[in-house]
Amino acid sequence: MASRRIEFVIADNPPKRLDKAIARDVPEEANLSRTRLARLIESGGVEVDGTVASDAKARVPEGAQIVITVEDAEESHIGPEDIALDVIYEDADLIVINKPAGMVVHPAPGSPSGTLVNALLHHCGADLSGVGGVKRPGIVHRIDKETSGLLVVAKSDAAHQGLAAQFERHSVERYYQAVCYGVPDANDPRLRGVRGASFEPGNILKLTTQLARHKTDRQRQAVLFEGGRHAVTRARIIEAFGAPAAASLVECWLETGRTHQIRVHMAHAGHGLLGDPTYGGKRKISPKALSAAGLVAINNFHRQALHAAVLGFEHPVSGEMMRFEAPLPEDMQALISALRMPVAI
Repeated sequence: MASRRIEFVIADNPPKRLDKAIARDVPEEANLSRTRLARLIESGGVEVDGTVASDAKARVPEGAQIVITVEDAEESHIGPEDIALDVIYEDADLIVINKPAGMVVHPAPGSPSGTLVNALLHHCGADLSGVGGVKRPGIVHRIDKETSGLLVVAKSDAAHQGLAAQFERHSVERYYQAVCYGVPDANDPRLRGVRGASFEPGNILKLTTQLARHKTDRQRQAVLFEGGRHAVTRARIIEAFGAPAAASLVECWLETGRTHQIRVHMAHAGHGLLGDPTYGGKRKISPKALSAAGLVAINNFHRQALHAAVLGFEHPVSGEMMRFEAPLPEDMQALISALRMPVAI
């Protein structure tokens, strides 16, 4: 297999550990993440003054000659597939996609093909410089199969490392639009009694709980207040539908990013998403509250009404601040149009 050699010298006052020292001093153009460097040490790909170094914790003196041998990225075991993609932005390091509802992000036992990764392998082709030593797109976050909207994917190791760090420190801007049952309003006394729910200025609902996998249903997440992982969701009303209001369009944004977070949090607050088979549930709505068309639209909407509408982050290579927006897909637009129709008198 072809390889490349990266040679450099450890600068003054190096960190005490080899892995930290080479991570500090490796040339930026090498595009090697800390994780990749650690793997190269483990596999014998790093030499210090002509001797292979396999202990990441070993001390390294200033002035030491470092040679890193990096084998060309391997081909992924996942096959490329010619699937159309809605590309919002693309450069040498990353790509932003507007994912349609119904597409799985990554192959899994139940979805071995037809995924976003299969499509990206075909779309990007030779442009993938390798993530973790394999020619594959770097998935740093996911949205559920039946959720539509924006995803950023790394095409290089450096971009993967930089994006992952931003998601880990929760600095990525992510706004969703959803249609839920009822209206999450501060004037609703019921919400004041929901544990973990509070309101901030501007009638913003804040939900603060722990989340963990459900004890008996492994496909679900459960709200906890001890154990699990900390999760914070905020939501504000954009538009209410019906008289009295039976549903609403809300904007939700994440302080944390947990599996099914918006769906499970909104259901916990009593405002499950329309069409959500896992958390939303079917609700009986008075025929006097909505038009016949609105009621039919609710009954016929068979996915969670959730769309990742805004995605903002710092470009992991250039440092430029980037922000993207994706309009609501046609099915959610049609749902909202039906909900707006007046009730016949």
